[in-house]
Amino acid sequence: MARTFTGKVWKFDHDINTDLVIPNFAVLMTLEDQLKHCFSANRPGWVDEVQPGDVLLAGRNFGVGSARNIGAVFHGLGIVGVVADSFNGLGLRNCINAGLPPLPCPGILDVFDEGDTAEVDWVAGAVLNVTTGATVTGAPIPKALQDIVEAGGVEAVLRNEGYLAAR
Repeated sequence: MARTFTGKVWKFDHDINTDLVIPNFAVLMTLEDQLKHCFSANRPGWVDEVQPGDVLLAGRNFGVGSARNIGAVFHGLGIVGVVADSFNGLGLRNCINAGLPPLPCPGILDVFDEGDTAEVDWVAGAVLNVTTGATVTGAPIPKALQDIVEAGGVEAVLRNEGYLAAR
């Protein structure tokens, strides 16, 4: 996995709840079906606009709520990374577990407009707004958690270490 990712920015506000990402009626659906309903309550039609390689930016306390598998949904939609002012522990681990690079970065929403292009070094914490030239620095997650993301997520780690059967 690359230490950097670049893509079109989608901005979301503070306290994005996992229930907004995966609505209650979709919780027991297959991942493929959950993808169709991502953010349907607060951004209807967003799933039809997001493209593989896009980047999600959010405010404080991203991923608050229940332990819905939001990382897998974002990964399934092609999101290449999530940068937020701060992460709720559930949201952070959901991204890590799915192999989706997260970067806590206070002030990220002030540096981007939706549609700008972000270049993110999630290992070093450096974020560049390619559109404007503005920069901001985040606080990278610990190396042990980076290793899980780089391996493809927690399931991949468990398979590689023999705790889960190979597929």
